[in-house]
Amino acid sequence: MAITYMTKEGYKKKMEEIAYLESVERPRISAAIAEARDKGDLSENSEYDAAKEAQGMLEMKISQLKDLVANSRIIDESNLNNHEVQILNRVKIKNVANGMTMEYTIVADSEANLKDKKIGSSTPIAQGLLGHKLGEVVEIKVPAGLMKFEIVEINF
Repeated sequence: MAITYMTKEGYKKKMEEIAYLESVERPRISAAIAEARDKGDLSENSEYDAAKEAQGMLEMKISQLKDLVANSRIIDESNLNNHEVQILNRVKIKNVANGMTMEYTIVADSEANLKDKKIGSSTPIAQGLLGHKLGEVVEIKVPAGLMKFEIVEINF
């Protein structure tokens, strides 16, 4: 599994999710399995089958989350700067063709959330911006084709 970079906050959220799944969801599903088992013949018991399937999905999710945090590295925010675009920077870019501006924070893929304007570091836009400096115009290949963006602002 590849190394995933996370903020301290993102790491904490993943650990809380694991704790919730293990302490709340796991016992709930175990109880549902026990209840379905008590209803008799398991060969024709769809409730039992559904509960066992839910248990399998839950255990897979817990395992994936544990792998994710085990292979994660916490980003040292004290090393951040705004000289060039890097992970955790908030970047304001201007579409050279139409003058529209957009602002995104580049985060670890596991913390991406477009609604909060957080894009994963492996997305085409983030990849096109990383390592570039304020005022530079970068060409980024997006699904719509090749677009030019000027880096207007870099913050963290």
